[in-house]
Amino acid sequence: MPRLYNARMNSPNYKQPVSVLVLIHTPDLQVLLLERTDFADAWQCVTGSREGSEQLAETARREAGEETGLGRHEGKLRDWAYCSDFEIYERWRHRYAPGVTTNTEHVFSIEVAAPYVPQLSEREHRRFRWVPWQQAAEMVFSPSNAEAIRMLPQRLAS
Repeated sequence: MPRLYNARMNSPNYKQPVSVLVLIHTPDLQVLLLERTDFADAWQCVTGSREGSEQLAETARREAGEETGLGRHEGKLRDWAYCSDFEIYERWRHRYAPGVTTNTEHVFSIEVAAPYVPQLSEREHRRFRWVPWQQAAEMVFSPSNAEAIRMLPQRLAS
């Protein structure tokens, strides 16, 4: 459940500690992974913080578009109604208000018909790969990414 934050924490100078994790995948469960530019060999799914008071589904669509070029109406968006808290990596804490050390991440998925060549945001990601979900879960650096990827087959079955 989203927390309430004071105005200073919602300042445009700081990221909100409320984010989305978006698994972009095909019907046969190939998962799109992106390699970060600021962390060599760090593979991940689409992630990003909520901006202002946007709805989390809008955050998921916006981030998928910004990081991969996926159109707002492309693919089937699913809200997993699942979130987890994690400790923000020390290397990125400067992006948040002083004293913020935990982020709440909400999971979404977008099913696309087939693998596509994403238009990467050069400031965020340097390479991409489409890999089977089992391999994707092993490749990602973030435990929350790995957990969500491992849940993917069950989520789609429901």
